[in-house]
Amino acid sequence: MAFSDPQSTDLIELPDDAPIQLFDLKTQQALIRPALEQRWIDILDHGRFIGGPEVTECEAKLAEVTGATDVVAVGSGTQALVMPLLAMGIAEGDAVFIPGFTYNATANAVLLSGGYPVIVDIDPATFNMDPADLVRKIETVKAEGKLTPRAIMPVDLYGLPADYSAIQAVADAHDLRVIADGAQAFGGKDQGRWVGNIAEITATSFYPTKSLGGYGDGGAILCQDKDFAERMRSIRWHGTGDNRKESVRVGINGRCDSIQCAVVLEKLTLFDAERARRIAAAAVYHERLSGKIDLQVALDGQENGYGLYTVRVPNRDNVRAKLSEAGIPSGIYYDMAIHQMPAFAHLAEPGSLPNCEAAADVSLSLPMHPYLSEGQIHKVCDTLLAAIEA
Repeated sequence: MAFSDPQSTDLIELPDDAPIQLFDLKTQQALIRPALEQRWIDILDHGRFIGGPEVTECEAKLAEVTGATDVVAVGSGTQALVMPLLAMGIAEGDAVFIPGFTYNATANAVLLSGGYPVIVDIDPATFNMDPADLVRKIETVKAEGKLTPRAIMPVDLYGLPADYSAIQAVADAHDLRVIADGAQAFGGKDQGRWVGNIAEITATSFYPTKSLGGYGDGGAILCQDKDFAERMRSIRWHGTGDNRKESVRVGINGRCDSIQCAVVLEKLTLFDAERARRIAAAAVYHERLSGKIDLQVALDGQENGYGLYTVRVPNRDNVRAKLSEAGIPSGIYYDMAIHQMPAFAHLAEPGSLPNCEAAADVSLSLPMHPYLSEGQIHKVCDTLLAAIEA
């Protein structure tokens, strides 16, 4: 059964009886492989495997499609989080506020920069940072006087932008910078602005299963300030100046491979059609599951990029087992809140972030990619609802 969105006809649609995949990179690759192979031949010919012309082209294209002022391609999504913190001079005693329900890279980035992650609870409806709890945490840090609030690092979980209107207002009130962790949300929007052009700085990842991924590690920093972007370009090359010999600041090896940027460039040629298909798939999920299971809720003016489609499921392990028995894969992102991980247990007491801890117990991600058929989505929903009701 075909989706009704006309843009979806530009892509392959798998038959209803095809194996259901949580992500599907092979079908996508079939559409771009000849162009990819030509780009790889070009890279072999020019020999600039790191920082080649594909990197510059990719940066320019990402700025064009998102509206960001400048883009700096880097070696991973984690580097895209660490480098802006280094550029801001984050150091020991500086507080960076992060949500407690996210991938561990968010906390690691703050610690690697020398800062201290202060964990904020989430809004249970959106899975994203709760602005009200953010205010409470900032006020607590200021009252205790041990740390200096410096920055806020919201995460656009599962493809949905955080509440940037509220978060930016809090940042302005307390003179803080905002760095968006948009790794899962390329293709999302808030008030008409693309992820990458909402916060003053946005980090994204080219991990293969992202909505816009490469075939290895990679990432990008999208900025509204060209001078800040140029600082990033220095930091990614060990803090060197234009001659790439003398370090003028502390930096890291944050360079991006030409091959990864070549892959991203070819995937961008499909992105609009793929985004339309993700939205169409989500609409079917919504129609089938609304009122029967708790769904992620977008705020007014937001558009989810649907890097993942995540629901809240009671008795999750049993439900997931029944899905697996029916040949339906699922994912758990994440089964622990940040402060429940051994490396970060010192950051918050057990029970102090109830919404994060609850989300870790019930969140379940269903198959979401542009090549699902409508029939496959109905099979997922039929099996899921039967498992919940059993």
